[in-house]
Amino acid sequence: MKIDQAALDLLFLQARSQNGWAEDQPEITDAMLQQLFDITKWGPTSANCSPARFVFVRSKEGKERMRPALSSGNMEKTIAAPVTVIVAYDGAFYEKLPQLFPHSPDAKNWFTSSEKLAHETAFRNGTLQGAYLMLAARAMGLDCGPMSGFDNAKLDAAFFAGTTWRSNFLVNLGKGDPSKLFGRHPKLAFDDACSIA
Repeated sequence: MKIDQAALDLLFLQARSQNGWAEDQPEITDAMLQQLFDITKWGPTSANCSPARFVFVRSKEGKERMRPALSSGNMEKTIAAPVTVIVAYDGAFYEKLPQLFPHSPDAKNWFTSSEKLAHETAFRNGTLQGAYLMLAARAMGLDCGPMSGFDNAKLDAAFFAGTTWRSNFLVNLGKGDPSKLFGRHPKLAFDDACSIA
């Protein structure tokens, strides 16, 4: 079983990173955001650790909390986006391992004994889950505008003070404005990026 050409186009081949948003936006409801997470969460992570945490910023008040952390080049499109997802990771993800990885009772100890391993695992797998979220959003008919270009420390102070969550990157969601797309950039050829051993 495999997906058809139309699905490949939707997810990869014709999909674009959005740089602006159409005036006529369909509503992104709570139910849609819950469905988005319920699809995303099934993407694989090592030891099922699932360290990603997502904040769906939709309200005017939430966007204003973000504003001081945004770079000038990302300000307008982020404030205008129907939803901005803060893709974060929980540095203490291992506290959930007894629930998420129950067949290995000592899994939590793998990470409590090494802060470096815990951080690397949280960041790597949280990044993977952010990519799963973008594919799930595209599959649901939403356009995505992933980006860095913000001050992580300021964003963390605004949203995650007193927690073990830390921001990784942002993803704007909505209906993109084709007139604001950049020209399609070239990609590396197989021989430039791959080898077969």
